[in-house]
Amino acid sequence: MMKVFLLGLALLRVDSLMYPAVISPQDPTLLIGSSLTASCSVGADSSLRAEDLYWTLNGRRLPAEAYEVLSATALSVTIPNLNGSQQQSGDNLVCHSKDGGILAGSCLYVGLPPEKPTNISCWSKNLKDLTCKWAPGTEGETYLHTNYTLKYKLRWYGRDNTCQQYHTAGQYSCHIPKDLALFTPYEIWVEASNRLGVAVSEVVMLDIVDVVTTDPHSNVHVSRVGDLEDQLSVRWSAPPALKDFLFQAKYQIQYRVEDSSEWKVVDNVGNQTSCRLAGLRPGTVYFVQVRCNPFGIYGSKKAGIWSDWSNPTAASTPRNGRAAGVCEPKNGEHNNTLRRELKQFFGWMRKHGSSYGCANLSIKMYDQWRVSLQKSHKTRNQVLSGDKS
Repeated sequence: MMKVFLLGLALLRVDSLMYPAVISPQDPTLLIGSSLTASCSVGADSSLRAEDLYWTLNGRRLPAEAYEVLSATALSVTIPNLNGSQQQSGDNLVCHSKDGGILAGSCLYVGLPPEKPTNISCWSKNLKDLTCKWAPGTEGETYLHTNYTLKYKLRWYGRDNTCQQYHTAGQYSCHIPKDLALFTPYEIWVEASNRLGVAVSEVVMLDIVDVVTTDPHSNVHVSRVGDLEDQLSVRWSAPPALKDFLFQAKYQIQYRVEDSSEWKVVDNVGNQTSCRLAGLRPGTVYFVQVRCNPFGIYGSKKAGIWSDWSNPTAASTPRNGRAAGVCEPKNGEHNNTLRRELKQFFGWMRKHGSSYGCANLSIKMYDQWRVSLQKSHKTRNQVLSGDKS
């Protein structure tokens, strides 16, 4: 399209030397729904006359009934109820000679004034930078090239600053990489401007320490818990970009089975960097993600901002060790099963507990017993299958 437009300009220059012509108004800006009357005038010394001229808009010939002969050397055209420009560089209104030559051209800019930008939100990844994004307004489309400028300044003093690095987090965003102050509120706003006007957003006030977040975790590890068939262990590291700052952190985990799109969220992870998922299905592949909310940076009272979820990490639980066809106990047999398991556990404790001491009795010990119990079940099942064969 640009090549065609440039070629048209080149032809315009050549033909203008042969048939001097002028379009008026030149490059007008109009609101959608407006009407335009434009005139094309050739020089009095030209061999062309008004009846030798015709008009096109974006390459499409305009109907003769829209023309009016103003004089022997001038022809006008009226275009009612203009639609928004098909391209932000403007629509091409061209005056031609009867043999198709281009005599003169004008760009029509038809659109809407910008709307007030909304929904400004900002975040910092390391207490040194700030990224902000916004929405262009309720409609957004103006049909004209619209510039967005993010500005900021210290609330009580200082001059206006203009953000320079745009489109870093989407079409309507800007990144301020350095030279920001802590513990002092900033005023932040966005200005939208085009050929039809300027619109300014509401001012947002924030302190950098209140809008800290992190990059998604890149070092999430998921592994089996020994031979426990219903559990997986999840481990990750604290955000490295914040290692030099005093802060707290909340973490969330979400996980799903391989053949499902439904995530289950674990909210009560707290500020620890590991978690054991329990109650899982044996012999099943799970996808796990982690995200972080750093808060309380230097004593900030704000709630913090959750990071994006990490990329999914996959791991599988061990397969069930029971032989195929073994029936689950009936409801009335659960109590007997529990008593039997407790008796077995305490028997195992009498044998192995001396190396731990009573003070070390914990769920970890119970897990170790479960592992040994599952191993014995597997061995018994293998022996039984060998006898049958």
